[in-house]
Amino acid sequence: MRSFVLRQGRLTAAQERAFVDLWPRYGVDWVPGTPLDLAALFGDAGPVVLEIGFGNGDSLAAMAAAAPSHRWLGVEVHGPGVGHLLLEIEQRGLTNLRVVRHDAVELLTEGLPPGSVERVQLFFPDPWPKLRHHKRRILTPAFLDLLARVLAPGGVFHAATDWEHYAAQMLEVLEAPASPFENAAGPGQFAPRPDARPLTRFEQRGERLGHQVRDLVFRRK
Repeated sequence: MRSFVLRQGRLTAAQERAFVDLWPRYGVDWVPGTPLDLAALFGDAGPVVLEIGFGNGDSLAAMAAAAPSHRWLGVEVHGPGVGHLLLEIEQRGLTNLRVVRHDAVELLTEGLPPGSVERVQLFFPDPWPKLRHHKRRILTPAFLDLLARVLAPGGVFHAATDWEHYAAQMLEVLEAPASPFENAAGPGQFAPRPDARPLTRFEQRGERLGHQVRDLVFRRK
């Protein structure tokens, strides 16, 4: 199981500079099989929020700026998105945000200690709309088990999508009898968008196309 299909993109000159100058400060050179020491990574033991697949990182940077008491860890494989976020971190002067460029499934499996994360965010993952590609969707029972391993009891998993079918499938997987999560909005319900989640570029595009955005907020049992 992988969390992505790698799509290469060309870096801008600024993004190339970000990898040279900013990655050593804000990037995490994680070695698979080695658990991250989150307190050492951030310099203290504050609550940690993990965002999987942050895209260009604009909304993640905004959330980190709005909640300086939290420690934010973003994982993404797309080079231009990582470079863009590094530049955002520099521009905003953020000290509470770090970036991992790696497969999220491997990070959840080997890189994060059990119960070390307060919240996991998965906003607008690839919907793989064609039926033959549905098996590539990231949210599966096996993936939920990985999330439950790294989340503290009572920790929150927050997902959002603008694809109606994917939202229904997410809800079905999360509310399955064996699921380690419970619906914070009530059985069968989607959650209103929390004020803390900024509107993303993809969300705005989806709204222009007439796609209704649905949030799912679940707590680890």
